[in-house]
Amino acid sequence: MVKLDIISDPICPWCYIGKTNLDKALVQFPDHPFTIEWHPFQLNPDMPAEGMDRRAYLEGKFGGKEGAVKAYAPVVAHAEKSGAHINFEAIHRTPNTIDAHRLIHWAGIEQRQSFVVDLLFKAYFVDGRDISDHEVLADVADTAEMDAAMVTKLLGSDADTDDIRARDKHSREMGVNSVPTFIVAHKHAVPGAQPPEMWVDVIKDIMAQMAADE
Repeated sequence: MVKLDIISDPICPWCYIGKTNLDKALVQFPDHPFTIEWHPFQLNPDMPAEGMDRRAYLEGKFGGKEGAVKAYAPVVAHAEKSGAHINFEAIHRTPNTIDAHRLIHWAGIEQRQSFVVDLLFKAYFVDGRDISDHEVLADVADTAEMDAAMVTKLLGSDADTDDIRARDKHSREMGVNSVPTFIVAHKHAVPGAQPPEMWVDVIKDIMAQMAADE
């Protein structure tokens, strides 16, 4: 098996698009060689714990309404092309994602990481839910057949918070400054929401190399 590490944030639209594209490639190869692990990266590490109004956040980040519209035009185009549904009208707040990353970490212990990442993308981008809300995260955990009561208890503590921040910092120190970033076999960094065709080529190359090595 080949390790595929994915550095991402569940409120990053390019991460959502990137996973949608990757999944399109993976479904073509039921015996694909990847072992996938998700890693934390907060787009807004200084976001208040309660989050903030999404419109105010975007206009502050991109210099006003026109800047925000211009910045998100390619997101809309690529989302439509990939089939990643984004209901922008439903998203009213930009949350702090530290707790969502903690849930993704705990899901990894139970081999449910990719499923939980999918559920978080849907909760935020499709349903417009606040994925910093502990009830929302417990609901996601329950849907993923995790122990929602235990997740709620852990969320009420500071369990693994320092670890998530340390891993985020480590990625930045490695040179990661945008997400998604995919790292293939611990050495090949692939930034951005790559098209399915790129992943098909990568998988074919890896499988051919594995066959040649047998």
